[in-house]
Amino acid sequence: MNPSQLRNIAIIAHVDHGKTTLVDAMLKQSRSVAAHQQVAERAMDSMDLEKERGITILSKTTSVDWEDIRVQIVDTPGHADFGGEVERVMSMVDGCLLLVDACEGPMPQTRFVLTKALARGLRPIVVVNKVDRPCARPDWVIDQVFDLFVALGATDEQCDFPVIYGAARDGWMAESADAGGGDLQPLFRMISRHVPSPGGDPEGPFRMQVVTLGSDPHLGLLAVGRIDRGTVKTGTQVKVCGLAREANGRVVQVMTSQGLARTAVESAGAGEIVSISGIFVEVGETLCSPEAVEPHPPIAVDAPTLTMEFMVNDSPLAGREGKFVTSRQIRDRLIKEATVNVALKVEDTDRPEVFKVHGRGELHLSVLIETMRREGFELAVSRPRVIIRVNDQTGVREEPYEELTVDVPDTKSGPVMELLGPRRAEMKEMTPLTVGQIRMVFDVPARGLLGLTTDMLTATQGEAQMSHIFSHYGPYLGPLPTRAHGVQISGFDGETVAFALWNLEDRGRHFVGPGEQVYEGMLIGLHTRDNDLVVNPLKGKKLTNMRASGTDEAVRLTPKIELNLERAIELIGDDELVEVTPKTIRLRKRFLLEHERKRAHKAAE
Repeated sequence: MNPSQLRNIAIIAHVDHGKTTLVDAMLKQSRSVAAHQQVAERAMDSMDLEKERGITILSKTTSVDWEDIRVQIVDTPGHADFGGEVERVMSMVDGCLLLVDACEGPMPQTRFVLTKALARGLRPIVVVNKVDRPCARPDWVIDQVFDLFVALGATDEQCDFPVIYGAARDGWMAESADAGGGDLQPLFRMISRHVPSPGGDPEGPFRMQVVTLGSDPHLGLLAVGRIDRGTVKTGTQVKVCGLAREANGRVVQVMTSQGLARTAVESAGAGEIVSISGIFVEVGETLCSPEAVEPHPPIAVDAPTLTMEFMVNDSPLAGREGKFVTSRQIRDRLIKEATVNVALKVEDTDRPEVFKVHGRGELHLSVLIETMRREGFELAVSRPRVIIRVNDQTGVREEPYEELTVDVPDTKSGPVMELLGPRRAEMKEMTPLTVGQIRMVFDVPARGLLGLTTDMLTATQGEAQMSHIFSHYGPYLGPLPTRAHGVQISGFDGETVAFALWNLEDRGRHFVGPGEQVYEGMLIGLHTRDNDLVVNPLKGKKLTNMRASGTDEAVRLTPKIELNLERAIELIGDDELVEVTPKTIRLRKRFLLEHERKRAHKAAE
């Protein structure tokens, strides 16, 4: 296809601002989808986890045709934890849509992705979405966007951004916020007018950098990227160039994304985003013509800030549910993930059954754990820890800091500050949003965010909305408060009894119900005090042949605390683990036996 007919764009948006909904509308209103095809809601969210959580995890591409223009769209993740995806895909586009909620304005995750786009010299088109909401204030949003551009060091040309308004859910955009209907034709016209066509010499020798990897059940590994020079055809011989290797390969098939599917093509030229099969390749490597070997520089990705230990599940209940339970299987899966997910780092340790996995944040790592769990893996994971570094110039220990944004009713601002004060958070600004709502922005050590979500929702009765983004490395602040309560630890193996749990209710709430399997060293609940307590959840009521009306007490149990993966990771301490199996999530001590825990505690002192 002629490069002048192409427009390559990324869509930048905070979580839940309507990015994937806009792509749905563009697919429906273009001729890229046949009339008999049904476009599912949030069609670009292809993973089960994406649909369940309402977020974009993996970057994906599609294209829509409008008049004589083909718009190739890159759907970028809206959460900073998946920033490794963002940093790569920005190299494939020449423009971007900055999608902003007409009520909330630009949010921290928007800031993160926008920083990457501006650094590459892209000139965004600002799309003010959801202008049909009662709380919409588009003029205020545009002012906030302009202030954000200035704060991020945008050029004068970038600050002179075009603006369009609309409601992606209803499938209309207009150059006026008061239009109130129509279709997406104004948006397509604006993309055609303001996004430059891709450069590159279509007649030169072929070259393409692999930005991400895909897979196909029939073709295997797919190398995805934008051709920046020349043409690639089926059967073409290419050279694979990496940091430490060069290899030969042959293109088996070339595919482009059209509508909801990949389509095989005989050839593709400069500016097109393609998927190439038949070549073993890694992210960041360059495919080029053997006559002109000119590799791209490697893709720079921000360093991870959190680390967790992944290990073999060695509990007494291990191996009952999972298909993949050995250290070799876990290690191979982690190495495979690190190959595709360049923001993830995997390290071996001095123990063959334990691996250190470094990532961008709790969500980044928990998505990996949940994916492995659904694939049939059994494993145990530790509490996340931040990665502390030593400044080469000053020799001072430094830790990562995050910018935390909290939207909350003004009546709940006090509990928020009480909660964040002990976590060494420093307030940077407080601004009103709507009547009765304020936005509070804090600078907080990343350690202070561990376990914060549940405490924040409890303190504000579920009315707080939080988002955070990596800010900088700063001085290490020493110990921070940990979990306020101790835990109840099972001292026996067996099946829980309702009578025993009922008698333990004054000690705290439980994670287990009657009739569940427990083992010695497993955490069965929280303790009302700050110390750990070994209990017997198996003890039944002693029975006699004496009965009297009204003397037997009825057993009425408080509903147990339902644990999901994120909640479990938040709850555990440094000496505890989360046992993850395909059907169950359990909490346990690292050392199951009490005398082993005492010995480890003395050794630590």
